[in-house]
Amino acid sequence: MALEEDVLHLFEAASERFGRVDVLVNCAGMVAVQPFIEMDSSTWDRVLAVNLRGTFLCCREAFRMMAIQQHGVIVNISSLSGVKGVEKFPGMSAYNVSKSGITGLTEILAVEGKPYNIRVCAVSPGAIDTEMLHQAAPHLRAGMTPDELAKILLFLADDESGRMFSGSNIELFTNG
Repeated sequence: MALEEDVLHLFEAASERFGRVDVLVNCAGMVAVQPFIEMDSSTWDRVLAVNLRGTFLCCREAFRMMAIQQHGVIVNISSLSGVKGVEKFPGMSAYNVSKSGITGLTEILAVEGKPYNIRVCAVSPGAIDTEMLHQAAPHLRAGMTPDELAKILLFLADDESGRMFSGSNIELFTNG
């Protein structure tokens, strides 16, 4: 989702097939584990392109459609590593910065979306039991499953239950 033309095609297809976009969940992400002192600019750019630029592009296109509809919900997936110092891991500087950027983008979009009845929030989970986690950091123990995260996303997307969370970044700690 880092290429603008891919995002434009995606939203054109969604518009043709469904006529509208009511909910967007930005969950594309990648991590590259490399100590900052060794970080090359192409790796840095690639991580930020997928995680932050891709989120920006998808938010922008959804926002445009939702503004016309005068309704919509955007939920961005950030990370505890983007907001909490104790959750940051060595070698993941580009990932941490990209997730911090998503949190900032979420906050301003909530402000700019209010006149259009567009709610924007973020969730910042810790480690989720995914292939990406197992490849990037096999030593980490996941605190939640994708299904558990999906339940939270459905709650936030619902107009009744999620209406008070616009502008929020919900930090998902687990005690497991």
